[in-house]
Amino acid sequence: MDVPKEYVQSAFSQLLGCRLQRLDTGVAEVALALEPHLRNRGQKLHGGAIFSLVDIAMGLACSASHGFDQQSVTIECKINYMRAVSDGEVLCTARVLHAGRRTLVVDADVFQGDKLVAKAQGTFAVL
Repeated sequence: MDVPKEYVQSAFSQLLGCRLQRLDTGVAEVALALEPHLRNRGQKLHGGAIFSLVDIAMGLACSASHGFDQQSVTIECKINYMRAVSDGEVLCTARVLHAGRRTLVVDADVFQGDKLVAKAQGTFAVL
């Protein structure tokens, strides 16, 4: 899917260092490398950075589902963290499971290589 850069990047996603890897109808893949400013006190990738990555990827999947001419916002999101990330990069894949007229339900997985780091599900409102 070919979309102008300004539609897929925000100041916040750039601040974190998120990089869009793939965008198809209802699907978005976004990568994030573990940089020093994303570490928690235990020197692991901060859970808030992972959650932000998930929310960014889910939002892009929503836009890729209903079109970038409409907006959607997060109503709720639940995440389970499976393992800590000490170095390297993670990849979040978000998929729209249900696209209604008013809401979308989105599923996301965060992997480091073949290891599941986090699993999330969210609901988005179409504005």
